[in-house]
Order: sequence, then C-alpha cells, then structure tokens
Amino acid sequence: MKKNLIALLVVVLAFVNQSFAQQTDKVHKIVFHLATSDTLAHKALAKQVANVLDYWKNAQIEVVVHNNGIGFMKKNEAKTAKEIEALKGRGVTFAVCENTLKQRKIDKSEILPGAVFVPVGIAELVLKQEEGWAYIKAGF
Repeated sequence: MKKNLIALLVVVLAFVNQSFAQQTDKVHKIVFHLATSDTLAHKALAKQVANVLDYWKNAQIEVVVHNNGIGFMKKNEAKTAKEIEALKGRGVTFAVCENTLKQRKIDKSEILPGAVFVPVGIAELVLKQEEGWAYIKAGF
C-alpha cells in the first residue's frame, strides 16, 4: 500500500512539474491596439508592455497604431520615444497604419525609426487574432 501511494505521488508530482514547465515555457503572443491621442494612455501603454515583458520574458508583442494614436509614433509628437526605443530593443514590434498616414498626409519619414508599416491597422489586428494572438485595447 505504501509503495502504491509513493508511486502515485511521484506520478502526480511529475505531472504537476510538467504542467508548470509548459506554462512557463509558453510563448505568449499579444497584440496591443492604440487609437487614442491621450498621452497618458501612451505612457501607460509603454509601461504595461514593459511589465508584461518583465513577467513573460519571451512574450511576442506587437503594438498596432492607427487613427488618433498616430502621435505615439510621430518623431515630433512622441512623448515616450525613449521607452519605445527600449521596447524595440526587447523585441516589441510597432506597426503603423498606412491608411492613417495617407489620410493625414504624414510621410513615413516622420515616424520613429524601426516601425513597420501595415496597409490597414484594423486588418492587422484581425489577422493577429485569427493567428491566436491575445488582443488588448490600449487606453482608459
């Protein structure tokens, strides 16, 4: 009886250990959606992304910026340019909507370096969700 109990305990502990290992090794894919001009929301977003990366070191994160959020990525408007640069160094992708740029007559050269450009910001969000990425709406 005692041997059976020990064997059962070993199996349970192995299962728990394997389950925990899978959770910590999982690559989390998160897409953040920014469409607000609120600079407090911009600062909060930069902090939230950093917090996620502090917790899940290997998370894949993309921030999709469009509409009124475009100032977040404009060289002459970005209040969090240093934070954005640091996050890019940690592997975060910043995707800027080309539709927004066209509609507002903003040249790509006005956008912070290292950004990627997507034809339609909303479509990029849909594609990421279809690929299984978690969606987070930035702002308050």
